Amino acid sequence: MPIRGALFDFSGTLFRIESVRSWLAAALAEREVSVGDADFERYAGELEASGALPGGPPPRRVPGRLASAWASRDESAHRHHEAYTGLARQVELPDPALYDALYDRHRTPAAWHPYPDAAEVLASLRDRGVAIGVVSNIGWDLRPVFRAHGLDAYVKAYVLSFEHGVQKPDARLFHTACTLLGHHPTDVVMVGDDRHADAGAAALGCDVRFVRHLPVHERPAGLRELGLAAGVA
Repeated sequence: MPIRGALFDFSGTLFRIESVRSWLAAALAEREVSVGDADFERYAGELEASGALPGGPPPRRVPGRLASAWASRDESAHRHHEAYTGLARQVELPDPALYDALYDRHRTPAAWHPYPDAAEVLASLRDRGVAIGVVSNIGWDLRPVFRAHGLDAYVKAYVLSFEHGVQKPDARLFHTACTLLGHHPTDVVMVGDDRHADAGAAALGCDVRFVRHLPVHERPAGLRELGLAAGVA
């Protein structure tokens, strides 16, 4: 069936967050906090285990006091901040201001790297008349990330969970995105890396295709290999 619209997830699909070590190093530099190598490695390991980096490794355990915020973290900016800074606070860092510094760092364009074939695939679809949207479970505005990396020009619509108060796999997000693209869901493909959240688009009749959630250097052609151009009318 011809593709007239294409929806893409953000984290793990078009972009990948930096490593926990890079994230921590940037926050320490921002706060002008110096730590020894052994302490740095300990902080990085504990933060990774806690799951405090959005888009990074998931938490090994979510404390009971954070269970509610974690379950609905992408439904509002407040819950997102509460959940992730709460996870980070399980780690005893040398400066209390680092928790917010870490959270702020992950929202910067510098913390995100587009996959090598992202621009190529988006440009190819747009040049063939396919309307492109981004549907993301997120607690902050990712548009500046797309602008900074030169991908915003390809995107017609952004549907972000925190702006709508619902999270994928809720079909309402995908329905809103298809409406903004101006195409029926059966003419739209959804591309993501989460087989639970992103599969919600299938309830509307969208074709759903998946990429592997891998570091940028390990997935140079994951989007290209989906063969999206072959389905363009």
